[in-house]
Amino acid sequence: MGKWTRRTILGAGVVAGGGLIVGVAVRPGNIASEIGSEIAGDNETLVHVYVKIDADNVVTVLVPHSEMGQGAQTALTQMLADELDADWSQVRFEEAPARKEYAMYAAGRGYLFKNVDFADAVVPSIDGMMMKVADALHMQVTGGSMSVRVTGQYCMRVAGAATREMLVKAAANEWNVPEGEITTADSQLYHQASKRTARYADFAVAAAAITPSYTPKLKSADEFKIMGRSVARQDIPAKTDGTALFAMDVQLPGMVYATVRRAPVFGGRIERLDDKAARAMSGVIDVVKLPAASEQGMVGNFSTGESVAVVADSYWTAQRALRSVNISWRADDNGGVSSEAIFEQFSNDIDAGTERATDTVEGDTESAFATADQVLQADYRVPYLAHTCMEPLNATAHVSDDGAELWVGCQNPLGFRHTVAGALGIDAERVSVSNHFMGGGFGRKAIADAAIQAALLSRTVKRPVQLIWSREEDVRQDFYRPAVLSRFKAALDKDGNVQAWENTYVDKHEPAEAPLIPYAVAARNIGHVKSPTHVPFGAWRSVDHSQHGFFTESFIDEVAVAAGKDPYAFRAALLKDKPRHLAVLRKAADAAAWNTPLPEGRGRGVSLQESFGSIVAQVVEVTVVNGETSVDRVVAVVDAGFAISPDGIAAQLESGIIYGLTAALYGEISIRDGAVEQSNFHDYEAVRMAEAPEIETHIINSGADIGGAGEPGTPGIAPALANAVYDATGVRVRSLPLKRFDLNYRITESEATS
Repeated sequence: MGKWTRRTILGAGVVAGGGLIVGVAVRPGNIASEIGSEIAGDNETLVHVYVKIDADNVVTVLVPHSEMGQGAQTALTQMLADELDADWSQVRFEEAPARKEYAMYAAGRGYLFKNVDFADAVVPSIDGMMMKVADALHMQVTGGSMSVRVTGQYCMRVAGAATREMLVKAAANEWNVPEGEITTADSQLYHQASKRTARYADFAVAAAAITPSYTPKLKSADEFKIMGRSVARQDIPAKTDGTALFAMDVQLPGMVYATVRRAPVFGGRIERLDDKAARAMSGVIDVVKLPAASEQGMVGNFSTGESVAVVADSYWTAQRALRSVNISWRADDNGGVSSEAIFEQFSNDIDAGTERATDTVEGDTESAFATADQVLQADYRVPYLAHTCMEPLNATAHVSDDGAELWVGCQNPLGFRHTVAGALGIDAERVSVSNHFMGGGFGRKAIADAAIQAALLSRTVKRPVQLIWSREEDVRQDFYRPAVLSRFKAALDKDGNVQAWENTYVDKHEPAEAPLIPYAVAARNIGHVKSPTHVPFGAWRSVDHSQHGFFTESFIDEVAVAAGKDPYAFRAALLKDKPRHLAVLRKAADAAAWNTPLPEGRGRGVSLQESFGSIVAQVVEVTVVNGETSVDRVVAVVDAGFAISPDGIAAQLESGIIYGLTAALYGEISIRDGAVEQSNFHDYEAVRMAEAPEIETHIINSGADIGGAGEPGTPGIAPALANAVYDATGVRVRSLPLKRFDLNYRITESEATS
């Protein structure tokens, strides 16, 4: 996943001397007219690059994001269809192909130029510039809760409104009437004065010849007819009746199967290989050595080692044969690394403070600590985490003299196209990607390692190959959410008011604001030090918010207890200048009956997190009996500005909570002798249906900018859970997972604050 940086835009030749250079040359023009014959099917017209209309007046929306269970494709279709004034019963969607025309230019608008009010004359140039940058970065990414809040706002709504204007203009030209006299509704055009009516399909061809506006008039919220409604997701019926196609469902003539084992110590190499027994097995086609990621054209923190793959006539044969291969691995300098050594390294690097970089500094923390009535200090830590998508990694590839075809379920089809092309040493135009539904992604399926392996194997055996990773390989060869140590210090005056907040943690990733706090603390100093390890890093649902949410919202609870104040009231008092945050927090407390006492052995905890443009408060209720914790209830409130699909945002909030709850209760990837110890769900546990709490969701439509839904539910569950456990037992949880804690001992209040 590329980053939007000033360097990138300088490379595109559109920024110079601190000023923005725009012009006609970078304007996108009528893209649909250039690619219509390739995208539209029989009896269809590509009216806009994102809109097809067929002869039966069915509107098909081309959605430039992947579907991995989050419902984004339906929500984005709602946004376009509403602005188009389409008949929802006649609207369908397709995933857009992996082509440069569908690169995520809207991400640039949403990040670099968020809330910038450009003159209408400049917008086409800005969008054209962003298209060039997105194409250069090969960005067609689904992640970061960007689908609705970025692509939906800056791309799909604009495309819908622009297509409506094109249809109106085409009808006005044909009917010889002013455009302002034509109205639209339910995929129909009306001219009241002459009593004329036409379907959108009747003017689709004429409209397709018109260059779309990049500044069409968008609806206000009170004009929405489809946005804001909970509509049936269009991907659910096929997933329910079994007709939905996932990448593993692909069947090709002459296709064979493969599975793979990578060096257990990241970066390891093959020292000796004995594959005689495997090659002697019936059905085995080949045993293939695969290079390390750094030799496959992959860049970034991909410190993965060499691999051995078996290609056979079935997955089961390949798996049995791979088990019979005797491999000696060379681990180099990382063979002695352990989780304990990694955290010791983290602590030493924080102690040293070498090259500490600052996230934010406000006020005079030194003076505040020197004059404080009470100073609290605490270390918090989280382990590495795997993604464990229910669908393990897989990819099907067919490499021939003509190029390469790839069938995957991934989060960046355009990026995969270019990465696989690089690994094969061919031009990206010779690689085609067919993207499918995913059984979960969470960031893992934005990385193309399995797709590269499939392509290399296909080239070797000269046949289509479907590569399927075992669950064990999926767990042991992930790109992990990083282990992190975070050190805190807070100063309180004699009245229990927090005067200073200091925090140093290891290894900063994204988003930059994750460790910041919303609370009114006059003096704060937040920063980080580098402490690299050999463990591969990858984006994990809610990225850095998932670690820092646990850290900051747990420590603010500690500060409240030390101040002798109620954790909810303490937070509320520090949010007087943050009305959105305060409204969300109050709603959660009220819905959870915060002030209602709970019986012995039960506890209640709260958290508040802003991430990906949304604000989420969670209240968790737990019961602790004989040291065993059950999570009884979660009350969650979200302000995402405006809920495009209320059911969808509630489902995503609940999904994020369950995902984060699994991590908080059980999630731990531990390192021993340089390698991952866990292998499957027996030792990398997940929350099962019987353990899932009652989840009650509430949505606030504040009218603020639209925020994300897929990520924001995850960061707040761990701290709310830990705070509830403290309320029930007096045991302060400063490291995860919770399963490591003995909760049979209840400490006294004086011990808790000492």
